[in-house]
Amino acid sequence: MPKFIDIHTHSQFVAFDEDREVVMRRAEEAEVGQIVVGTQKDTSQAAVALANAYSDTWATIGLHPIHTACSHHDTAELGGGEAAKAFASRGEVFDYAYYKALALDPKVVGIGECGLDYYRQTTISADNRTRIGMDSAWREERERQMEAFEAQIALANEVGKPLMLHIRDGKTSKESTGEAYRDALATLKRTAKVAGNVHFFAGTTEIAKQFLDLGFTISFTGVITFTHDYDEVIRFIPLDMLQAETDSPYVAPMPHRGKRNEPAYVTEIVKRIAEIKGLHLEESRLALLHNARRVWRLP
Repeated sequence: MPKFIDIHTHSQFVAFDEDREVVMRRAEEAEVGQIVVGTQKDTSQAAVALANAYSDTWATIGLHPIHTACSHHDTAELGGGEAAKAFASRGEVFDYAYYKALALDPKVVGIGECGLDYYRQTTISADNRTRIGMDSAWREERERQMEAFEAQIALANEVGKPLMLHIRDGKTSKESTGEAYRDALATLKRTAKVAGNVHFFAGTTEIAKQFLDLGFTISFTGVITFTHDYDEVIRFIPLDMLQAETDSPYVAPMPHRGKRNEPAYVTEIVKRIAEIKGLHLEESRLALLHNARRVWRLP
């Protein structure tokens, strides 16, 4: 068993096409295991293939909420650089049978990333209300996101595997609205029979408590190494309900900020969690490793 687990990485993405083998070996040398996360049909299939090709590598499969609508996302939104090339979302409808077949693979440990993403909807709608039909279009997109989310919760319930949640809140002016978190929580309370993890958490301690009450762990990325915005919520969350992730190729931690992220860098997030909570690194490492093994039922 590895010493660290990066519980949310996209090592199957095109950003790693030229040196994926090197990146995977670098993770192995750093004693980092990884959960490779699918975002639509092709990346989910690739995540499963990668998990089966390497030891200490697992996968989740699912449909990311932004892929439920046809849209185009620019490089600036994704952080710039080679790892964040612009991409077009096809507007995929969740294919229950297709994803169920993938979910039954023994190396698949969860369903997702799935959830709700209101970021682009709220910012664009708030900034440009004069665009004809904008509000109606966003309502339709939210409905598609919710349909896909509920279908993936149903799949997780059926196969008995935890959820990997993506919840990105909308913003108006400088403040988070909290709407995506509220909608996701209401949906989970109504339909979910399994728990899981809230990836890349950016909410308040109040929101965190509601997920904790449902049995969900909460994970943080390299963002915590270069801002203190999440120190309070990390101190609030019990150690046995925390997980660490890179979300690579995005948001590389210090001292790698500005470069393409990769799973080996998860050690910096584990280190920072220890610092914030006033723990020895080994205590943090062991706890986060145990949490990952418990939630994702890793051997």
